[in-house]
Amino acid sequence: MTSTQQRTAERDVERAPGRWLALAVLALAVLLVAVDATVLGLATPYISEDLKPSGTQLLWIGDVYSFVIAGLLVSMGSLGDRIGRKKLLLTGAVAFGAVSILNAYATSPEMMILARALLGVAGATLMPSTLALIRNIFHDPRERSIAVGVWGAMASAGAAVGPVVGGFLLEHFWWGSVFLINLPVMAVLVLVGIKLLPESKNPAPGPWDLISVVLSLIGMIAVVYAIKEAAAHGLRWDVVASAVVGVGALTWFVRRQLTLPAPLLDMRLFRNRGFSGAVLADLLTVLGLSGLVFFLSQFLQLVQGRRPFEAGLAELPAAAGAVAAGLVAGMVARRFSVRIVVAGGLAAVGLSLAVLTALDQSTGYPLLGASLLVVGVGAGFSFTVTADVILSSVPKEQAGAASAVSETAYELGAALGIALLGSIVTGVYRDFTAPPGTPADVASASHESLGGAVESVAALPAPQADALLSAAQSAFVDGLRLAAGVGAAVLLATAVAAWFLLKGQKLEDGVEH
Repeated sequence: MTSTQQRTAERDVERAPGRWLALAVLALAVLLVAVDATVLGLATPYISEDLKPSGTQLLWIGDVYSFVIAGLLVSMGSLGDRIGRKKLLLTGAVAFGAVSILNAYATSPEMMILARALLGVAGATLMPSTLALIRNIFHDPRERSIAVGVWGAMASAGAAVGPVVGGFLLEHFWWGSVFLINLPVMAVLVLVGIKLLPESKNPAPGPWDLISVVLSLIGMIAVVYAIKEAAAHGLRWDVVASAVVGVGALTWFVRRQLTLPAPLLDMRLFRNRGFSGAVLADLLTVLGLSGLVFFLSQFLQLVQGRRPFEAGLAELPAAAGAVAAGLVAGMVARRFSVRIVVAGGLAAVGLSLAVLTALDQSTGYPLLGASLLVVGVGAGFSFTVTADVILSSVPKEQAGAASAVSETAYELGAALGIALLGSIVTGVYRDFTAPPGTPADVASASHESLGGAVESVAALPAPQADALLSAAQSAFVDGLRLAAGVGAAVLLATAVAAWFLLKGQKLEDGVEH
């Protein structure tokens, strides 16, 4: 096909109304993944009560999903570039639905961790495919900014829908029901996606290098595991060994990509300062937010005594702010500048987290709700614009790999945030002193997790139970305040870095040719 014919074909695609229907299908996939991530926080107290995981197992249940996704995203993004993004998305959707059943009916902490890991494998096929398809469906940069905004808004809407729907289900059914809601959504995604989504892939991708796939997986999981364990238990020989293996594997991965004629990930993309700055901003932003968000649902339920549905409604302002900001982020970035929008959004999130360092058991909802609203607006502006920068920095043929880098930064940040900030909360929490006379088995269960404390005090006389629960809740809030402070410092430092790294960066204007 000649270049003139290609341009004509692209303009036809741009004018086709079906591209917006295709976007609706992609948004459905994003909504599902976001819902799945957020309902877990609400279900955690119920999982703790039923499966009785240790504190470490509870962290693994929370973050193994992100670990596996982080390890596989680059490989899956590159696979989509090769075999077709539509094919990978629909295959992953079927797998995601099937593995959700295994999550719902897990009968032990070990089975739950395995089920979450398998869900991560399926989830790794979804996110890079959705962004890459947007890059190839929307050729006009302004339309693409709107599409990316919708994509981000649906992720935020999932953060809102997840707790509300999850809270309703938890009040009327058992905790496994929060995973079964994936099934009807996935069914719609597959049936409609077959009809509406166009296929796209790299026309000359080269072979899929399995050695690179293994190196990426081993390297990412080993490094994240080492950081998690070091934060929770200090340096041990196995932690050091894991770190060495992980860094070695990632170093080998990078060197191999630089020598392959068709690399899994083109490392030369990082020479683009805007691309690198956007990726770094995503990673550190999610790191600063995720650990706090993971424990916020527990704070609302186990400290302030809110029911699951009420806790879900309490978190709505963050999602509402992110949806509103995401839809206008591209327009605002063109009106002002990329670095003003990204750095300003990050600074707003950092300052809101700093406000949460004043949190205590009796903190009223107006302060909490206002902080969450600002967090949502700041994150919505930042994430939407950085995703647009990343997508527009690469040729369409590499959209899958570039999208995977963006999503890897997000998932790695989530895993590290839960590992580091979550370990801060857990570490501070475990140091509380049980009141004199507390039975040893009750004290031990209480120190494992706040959910364990809430369950174990049921066997104690009322005055003793109140004293133990009050001490546990106070320690949990102390840990949460410290984690909020660390998260605020990370976000404010990231805002400064983004200001310099994104200098001169602009979003594309007009139609690509």
